[in-house]
Amino acid sequence: MAGILKVDKYQDFNGNDIMTSDGAGNITVNAAALKNTPAFSAELTSNFTIPNATETLIDFNNVKFDTNSGYNTTNKSFTIPSGQGGKYFIGITLKNTGYTASRCLVYLKKNGTSTAVSELTIPSSTYPSVYINVIQSFVAGDVLTAYVYQNSGGNGTLQQNSGETFFNGYKLIGA
Repeated sequence: MAGILKVDKYQDFNGNDIMTSDGAGNITVNAAALKNTPAFSAELTSNFTIPNATETLIDFNNVKFDTNSGYNTTNKSFTIPSGQGGKYFIGITLKNTGYTASRCLVYLKKNGTSTAVSELTIPSSTYPSVYINVIQSFVAGDVLTAYVYQNSGGNGTLQQNSGETFFNGYKLIGA
């Protein structure tokens, strides 16, 4: 048995519009409730030198966007804003400029402690990327940073080309 429900507005228990209809088949969804925010993306503005055998905070110093002012270019960190705890997708991608290393690691740190690590062996004459893509739970005030380590025997370099070396994330809705 099928039924028909005719309404012009859906609201939550607090009277906030979730979805409205103009009666002509056009629906408006409350997009504020469906945004994956807070969200941020930061990148390098120049190539970045990685010292040999030293865990190094990456200087993501250019903010492409930051919906809730959580990214700090001085500390190279993203702080979960007040009232915005939950599950987040976090991505870090590093593109090397062609150095060879038996180990290149990228770390996501929460409050100074590694929470995700990815490792890559970099063969000679290549420009591979090492990356982390994770979904983790965070609470307001957690500070996220990106670190790198390599052991080529000399300095390594990360490319700054837009879209090749970045640190980004967003809160998941409905998770």
